[in-house]
Amino acid sequence: MARVLVAYYSRGGNTAKMAEFVAQGARLVKGAQVALKEVPEVDPKGLAAYDAIICGSPTYYGQMAAEVKALFDKSVAIHGRLEGKVGGAFTSSVNLAGGNETTILSILQAMLIHGMIVKGTSERDHYGPVALGAPDERAEGECLKLGRNVAELAVRLFG
Repeated sequence: MARVLVAYYSRGGNTAKMAEFVAQGARLVKGAQVALKEVPEVDPKGLAAYDAIICGSPTYYGQMAAEVKALFDKSVAIHGRLEGKVGGAFTSSVNLAGGNETTILSILQAMLIHGMIVKGTSERDHYGPVALGAPDERAEGECLKLGRNVAELAVRLFG
């Protein structure tokens, strides 16, 4: 059974709704056990217990929220223990060109520094799902796809 964590930070509820869709997509995968947690509930040392981590943040000045950054900063305590695990990211923002992709990339950079495997896609939201405000039908579909894709890869790699 592959353990998948969907961790998110949300102030207005848009990123939280995206996280629910991501978790729903991951739960469609046979052999995936999915946990959905707000970032303040996540113990950085407990990240190593998961085979896949999908992280969501609102876009703040083209970067992940400070709360999400703090989680990654504290994860230095387990540096090297996320090597080979699967990662993914998503974000919400208010503007089309408001730093959405740079926010996702900031999360993925932290995952890559941990040695994680990042599952991209050749279709639509290449780096990860983006919602402008509340997630619409397009963003919902991208979130479901991210959850499913990451969970499928985790199941293949970790059983």
